[in-house]
Amino acid sequence: MKLAVLTSGGDSAGMSAVVRAVVKAGILSGCETWIVREGYEGLVRGNTDTQIPPTIEEPFADPAARQRVRSGKATNLVENLRFGDGDLLRDGTGDHARGRTLKGRYIVRAGWDDVRGWFAEGGTLIGTARSKTFRTPAGRLAAAYNLIKEGIDALVVCGGDGSLTGADLFRSEWPSFVTTLHSEGKITDEQLSKHGHLRIVGLVGSIDNDMSLTDLTIGAPTALHRICEAIDNINSTAASHSRAFVLEVMGRHCGWLALLAGVSAGADFIFIPERPPQTDSWEDEMCDAIQMHREVGKRKTLVIVAEGAHDSNLKPIRADYVRDVLTERLGLDSRVTTLGHIQRGGRPCAYDRILPTLQGIEAVKAVLEATPDTPSYMIGVSENKITRVPLMEAVAMTRAVADAIAAKDFAKAMSLRDPEFLQSLDGFMTTSLLYKEKMLSEEKRMRVAIMHIGAPAGGMNAATRAAVRYCIKQGHTPLAVHNGFKGLLDDAIHELSWLGVDGWTSRGGSELGTNRTLPSVDLGAVAARFQQHNFHALMLIGGFEAFNALLILENGRSLYPAFHIPMVHLPATISNNVPMTEFSLGSDTSLNALVDACDAIKQSASASRNRVFVVETQGGQCGYIATMGALATGASLVYTPEQGMDLDMLRADVKFLKIRYGLDAKGKSEGRLVIRNECASKVYTTSMLTDMFRVEGGGLFDSRYASLGHILQGGVPTPMDRARAARLSLRCMAFLEEHHQSLLAQPLKSRCAPPESAAVITIQRSALKWVPVTEMVKHADMKNRRGKEVWWESVKVWVEALSGRSELV
Repeated sequence: MKLAVLTSGGDSAGMSAVVRAVVKAGILSGCETWIVREGYEGLVRGNTDTQIPPTIEEPFADPAARQRVRSGKATNLVENLRFGDGDLLRDGTGDHARGRTLKGRYIVRAGWDDVRGWFAEGGTLIGTARSKTFRTPAGRLAAAYNLIKEGIDALVVCGGDGSLTGADLFRSEWPSFVTTLHSEGKITDEQLSKHGHLRIVGLVGSIDNDMSLTDLTIGAPTALHRICEAIDNINSTAASHSRAFVLEVMGRHCGWLALLAGVSAGADFIFIPERPPQTDSWEDEMCDAIQMHREVGKRKTLVIVAEGAHDSNLKPIRADYVRDVLTERLGLDSRVTTLGHIQRGGRPCAYDRILPTLQGIEAVKAVLEATPDTPSYMIGVSENKITRVPLMEAVAMTRAVADAIAAKDFAKAMSLRDPEFLQSLDGFMTTSLLYKEKMLSEEKRMRVAIMHIGAPAGGMNAATRAAVRYCIKQGHTPLAVHNGFKGLLDDAIHELSWLGVDGWTSRGGSELGTNRTLPSVDLGAVAARFQQHNFHALMLIGGFEAFNALLILENGRSLYPAFHIPMVHLPATISNNVPMTEFSLGSDTSLNALVDACDAIKQSASASRNRVFVVETQGGQCGYIATMGALATGASLVYTPEQGMDLDMLRADVKFLKIRYGLDAKGKSEGRLVIRNECASKVYTTSMLTDMFRVEGGGLFDSRYASLGHILQGGVPTPMDRARAARLSLRCMAFLEEHHQSLLAQPLKSRCAPPESAAVITIQRSALKWVPVTEMVKHADMKNRRGKEVWWESVKVWVEALSGRSELV
């Protein structure tokens, strides 16, 4: 099969990663892979010169191999490593000719190494364009002819809903186009027979995250990163001068960017298309909220406006007008910042490398399995699971949102968004606004202890902020326990305030302090402190130690009545090793820290050409960070505790590196990464591995190592960790309230908390589930401090497959 990939519509980070994944997965599946430059416009224009330029270096001494290369019939990965018209994607000096079209060639063959390193590039390296010609039947007929002329019978399209609709229309018209071309004598009987069916699969590239039936679109996480980076920088200026900033972000029909930025950055007010202000006097509503914040001492104000925001009568709400309202009514020194296309740019974040890679692999599988009777599929994602959904069903639901907004049916528009969108909106309202009136009566209010356990992780502070503000809204008393159970025993406890946690969303580490001490250090004294401070509920934020602590406290209920209160564990650890949950707070921040470090390391390695860097990561006995980091950075090899290391493995790995460097074109070699989890082996250490590669590499390559250490625990939390922290924290508070109410119904002297009142909040596929801590033990490998089953283990196979190891060794 000949498989082509194109990017269409607006550009977004991760599109180049899609092209890389499709090309490599296609070659691994036995396909010839092609790329279409300049989107659908490239399909329409096609090739006027189909000869392979003589400047392409002939890499093989074998005459038969050279002939297969010239004729486009390379038969295996070794021949595909360097075969292709990939040099056409460059300007002759080795630099990518972004936005330039070399004369007469828009549909070109791509080999394995032609897409080397593309996952780290922003935008799309093969170009994109909105083609007016393709929208006409004549233009689509020309596109069909150009594909058939090159023998291509499968197409992967990455773009927005318009691009994907065009792809489905193209597929439905294909049989008539083939018949027309045959009747006009442009294609032969053989081509008519061979190309009766066009296989098409779509992937969504959109920074707005505006496609239904998928949690995230390619490019949206990176755009959110750019926005939050800008806000974090603006906040310091706003606080210094006590200013108000009005920030306009993209989102014509979808407020996801504005909403998630508001949650992640602690905005005071937001405007989104799906939920306009409920009253005509929204100016009063906004000013009242901001005035309350100013009265309690807040020095900065941030209002986020989606570009498609409007009031309930569909009158646009403009950032300039919002600024004028803040200036005239509140007397604030106000500024407008419009981020514009800054949101599209920059290096893709970790998730915008991982998601496009896994989706690109799935797209190739879907293309290979497509039949004339199957619908065109869109490849989406539900939490960590890559999904296939009928393309036009997703497009129809997406457009239904815009139609509902246009009809002023905002309730329907919200119902068509995924449940997490509504939860995020409710969470924003809860955590951003200061409520003077408490929601619960005196007898229902709780004294809630909040404690950080284990190592610091990004999102701990954001989760604490959300919990504190929820408590204040409801009338509960939020009590900070500093320095874990040690601090509890030292009586380091104080009440947190609404303003006191205001800037915590963007702070890394742990503002409360954290350590690995468990309550078993003195369980009786811990119970005494619970009783002394009259705790009604406990919220533990941390990793495997927090899970262990909760288990100890639950078991201690048989001895100490003070523990008969609702208790919850919110997983937060860079290792992502808490059983049964697919994501822990801090793991995304850690992955991005790893990607940033490895990008810099790889740049150094590539400058030295034939150099392998062995990068050691944290993670304990869990290989999540190493495995997903290897996928996001394009590492050649990865070592994890789950699989371990032995001599046979190392022999094969050395052999692979020798073959791979031997196949690199002269002067076009690259630096490569090997990622090793710190606990992958007690014998085969990072330094030993580095020395072995250096000696065995001989004249082909040398080796260096880098230990990232605690770099992976620090830094500013990512927007994903911040938003996830708020969402999970608020669910934890609702859980504590629910079980507290149940206990209040029991007689005071005989109150007994059931086992399910001590639970861990987990992310399982697209749902949040509560798992009693006693149930969690059954799924935990207590010795190695990780879950018995992990969803990401199969990713390691693709790490090495995309490096070529499985084919070359």
